[in-house]
Amino acid sequence: MKILVALGGNALLKRGEPLTATNQRANINIAAERISRITDDNQVVIAHGNGPQVGLLALQSAAYTDVEPYPLDVLGAESEAMIGYMLEQELGNVLPQEQRIATVLTMTEVDPKDPAFDNPTKFIGPVYDEDTANAMAEQKGWSVKPDGPYFRRVVPSPLPQRIIEQEVINHLVEKNVLVICAGGGGIPTYIDENQKLHGVEAVIDKDLCSALLAENLDADLLVIATDVDGVYADWGTPDQRKLDEVKIADVDAMDLAAGSMGPKVQAARNFVEGTGKRAVIGALSDIELLVAGTAGTSVVA
Repeated sequence: MKILVALGGNALLKRGEPLTATNQRANINIAAERISRITDDNQVVIAHGNGPQVGLLALQSAAYTDVEPYPLDVLGAESEAMIGYMLEQELGNVLPQEQRIATVLTMTEVDPKDPAFDNPTKFIGPVYDEDTANAMAEQKGWSVKPDGPYFRRVVPSPLPQRIIEQEVINHLVEKNVLVICAGGGGIPTYIDENQKLHGVEAVIDKDLCSALLAENLDADLLVIATDVDGVYADWGTPDQRKLDEVKIADVDAMDLAAGSMGPKVQAARNFVEGTGKRAVIGALSDIELLVAGTAGTSVVA
């Protein structure tokens, strides 16, 4: 079976945890071990989030005032390489030596006229209390929004239109290479009227990009691995309950947070609509059960 595993950025760096290389590697070590449990009889492709990491790089870039801060597309490329390197190493430590692994620096085409540029919604960077977040927003010109009990920076999140390295990724998968790609939804780019590529100051939703990637890979299953065990109805109320299955016809009626579970369910729906196959959302720790269909929330036709 061909499986696309989309790792959430917070599965690689937990909320509130210091943004250190040591902490990232420790979490990636755990993620690699869990992913290794499903590689024996399957072709696995890994995409991943980068919200905490690209936010940290943005802070580091802004701290050096002798030059202009680096744009988000460049920082996204840096985060793809950093996370890909750690994933490659830790997967290499737990998988058989004959398993080939490669990270593909991935660009994703977006529409520069996407209305998302007028309404930033994508969380990046560390969490703050409200007073600190407002102070950072005033000082740095950020947009900030609540993320659970905390506040974080938000940036535009245009829809992915095309994965530019898709044919390269497909070729590597055909050669049984475990591919790490589309980090952070890919590096946002657009093509001008002269067919020239340009970077865009944005962050693409990793799950929506993963669904597009999985469909174009002809994947049999999309696994959206996060830090919760599934999709809940009536979340945050005394009546909250985990949903074992969601039909795509029912997605529009669901009330889901735009900055967290909403894009995950939409991404699962996109994949199922495009392929007729199953997608599942759940905890990385349950990955074997997610693949088996006995844990998480499955999204089906």
